[in-house]
Amino acid sequence: MSESNSAERGNRDEEQVPGAKVIAQALKTQGVKYMFGVVGIPVTEIAFAAQELGIRYVGMRNEQAACYAASVVGYLTDRPLLVIGGSCERSQETMGAFQELPQVETCRLYSKFSARPSSIQAIPSIIEKAVRSSMYGRPGACYVDMPADIVDLKVNVSSIKYVECCMPPPVSMAEGSAVCMAASVLRNAKQPLIIIGKGAAYARAEEAVRKLVEQCKLPFLPTPMGKGVIPDNHPNCVGAARSRALQLADVIVLFGARLNWILHFGLPPRFRPDVKFIQVDICAEELGNNVRPAVTLLGDINAVTKQLLEQFDRTPWQYPPESKWWKTLREKMKSNEAVTKELASKNSLPMNYFTVFYHVQEQLPKDCFVVSEGANTMDIGRTVLQNYLPRHRLDAGTFGTMGVGLGFAIAAAVVAKDRNPGQRVICVEGDSAFGFSGLEVETICRYNLPIVLLVVNNNGIYQGFNADTWKEMLKFGDATFVAPPLSLLPNAHYEQVMTAFGGKGYFVQTPEELQKCLSQSLADTTKPSLINIMIEPQATRKPQEFHWLTRSNI
Repeated sequence: MSESNSAERGNRDEEQVPGAKVIAQALKTQGVKYMFGVVGIPVTEIAFAAQELGIRYVGMRNEQAACYAASVVGYLTDRPLLVIGGSCERSQETMGAFQELPQVETCRLYSKFSARPSSIQAIPSIIEKAVRSSMYGRPGACYVDMPADIVDLKVNVSSIKYVECCMPPPVSMAEGSAVCMAASVLRNAKQPLIIIGKGAAYARAEEAVRKLVEQCKLPFLPTPMGKGVIPDNHPNCVGAARSRALQLADVIVLFGARLNWILHFGLPPRFRPDVKFIQVDICAEELGNNVRPAVTLLGDINAVTKQLLEQFDRTPWQYPPESKWWKTLREKMKSNEAVTKELASKNSLPMNYFTVFYHVQEQLPKDCFVVSEGANTMDIGRTVLQNYLPRHRLDAGTFGTMGVGLGFAIAAAVVAKDRNPGQRVICVEGDSAFGFSGLEVETICRYNLPIVLLVVNNNGIYQGFNADTWKEMLKFGDATFVAPPLSLLPNAHYEQVMTAFGGKGYFVQTPEELQKCLSQSLADTTKPSLINIMIEPQATRKPQEFHWLTRSNI
């Protein structure tokens, strides 16, 4: 046999690898440990290949919930969202192929990086760039499109060159002169305030930020996902006087908090017209949005905070803890807490939001994840339910998107099972919000995740009606004509969704029932549970000082 014939036969006999396995191996090489999805042609093989390589695969009931879950895993593990989508075979493009869509072009509008590998050999480099792009600079989602023929095609193993795992994101620091200026502005403040945003949580800046707050004796308040960077029960936390603090502060330091709608754009009447903002952010494009800042500090929030600390180490400074400003804040906190306590202590039935959250807060483990979504449920719950650890509050965030809750809870529970077995996830849902992704209860039960779901049920969106009122209303005509758009079916037994899939379900109407069922749910680590909590259908939040962002004619 000639040498050429032997070589030819050797090439034919060489081990081959399918595209799906190359995709999975490329992901594993880049440090991907978790995958969430809904399988179908052509991505089913990718999920199987990922599991074979030791990547955890969690099958969801809805792609939207899968993306929510994956995004939270990214937030908790420093590995931002990478979306992989299947598409039609390349030879069928423009022919009207099954679900043909310009996916790469579409996703480019909403992601940091969007691409389709031109061949199986190109997959490792595309995956590496997508993962690297998602982490470097301002974190964000990336999309990789996988044509069906690439997923199924086999090539010689020797033709694949995997790209080693990308390096951690580079840590950037602020300009030295800007740090000096920020320290000077803060020293001269009469009524300073620190605002801790999600960016500080993502940057793992908790130790540095806490040291700055304590060393300089500064008041702080967290944004919703900034809760827990410094514990909510810290003596310098002025969250209970949020409106007063925002309205009267003359110098505000923003640690990874953006002047968007959550912070009322930084504008009057919510803020003083002459307030001086010191913005600390990883993203240059965010600096100066809506309000011209006094100082901008561009860089990694943890690193920049340490730069500020160096300034105050060189020349120590403390804000006087007995100042008039601290007295104003403490008085407002005391009065607001008294109002909340009075609302929570009401014995009338059905219960109100404050009563429910007061009793929930009494039993929450300090290390639990708190996931929340809904309108009043999320807003009121945020003021009562305490967070003591960073990155342990997960809610709808800047976009206020409903439907995130169960996906977020599933992700937190999967990470908790790996990192801290026994840690609980408490998912607090409004009844309307629960409807967006309620079937993910089956996912929770399938993987037996340590989740306690609380559905705060007022029979509606914002507000609903009791069963008697609903019955009387239907006497006037068909529900499509007479039922207000905000209303949902009264006394819906959402707990039966959980029991249908093998979990524990409870229907509660009194504080005593709530206390007992929550205690049982937290004690039982063998099964997930859902507590359906009936409250007054017309229950609402406290009167708001500023209505211009939540104004409605309803």
